[in-house]
Amino acid sequence: MRSQASKKSAVETSAAALFARNFFKHPSMLGSVIPSSRFLVKYLMKQVDWNRARLLVEFGPGVGTITREILKRLRPDAVLLVIELNQEFVQYLRATIRDPRLRIVHGSAADVRRILAEHDLARADYIISSIPYSLIPTPQRQRIVTESRHALKAEGALLVFQYNRALLPCLKSSFSSVKLKFQLWNILPVLIFHCTP
Repeated sequence: MRSQASKKSAVETSAAALFARNFFKHPSMLGSVIPSSRFLVKYLMKQVDWNRARLLVEFGPGVGTITREILKRLRPDAVLLVIELNQEFVQYLRATIRDPRLRIVHGSAADVRRILAEHDLARADYIISSIPYSLIPTPQRQRIVTESRHALKAEGALLVFQYNRALLPCLKSSFSSVKLKFQLWNILPVLIFHCTP
């Protein structure tokens, strides 16, 4: 019987291989050849008020690096809705994460409000997004940001990480406050935008 450590290692290895394979197949969907570093994930998790958060949305969960960390901290009565465009990642997440608080949707972040309505969910407390906006056509990029703004509660926040500032004007046009942080400890240093309505 395999130990928990060896099972975890096997899952991590298969996740990394799946992520890399999909990067080479669909580079515009991922933006990076490897998942987010633990330093980046830890920083993002610190931006969330876990006592208050009842509904979180994640755009582009990939192989679930951030998803799993959210679930570790999420209240028992809260919901995490993840929206993923890549069918292989959707199948992987459904096969490897079993949690009644998690809802996995194969779809586009541009349809976040419609997806929330279809799941009988109200506005989100937080949206965490790792999709590569700079590789998305400008009209679609603007639509995702605008939909995110309207999908959030008044006191909610959109947390976005990117590898350049291309998204900044779009964020500033939709959110009243956009704070920018820099995380060096990632394969490719990353910019983190904290946006509030």
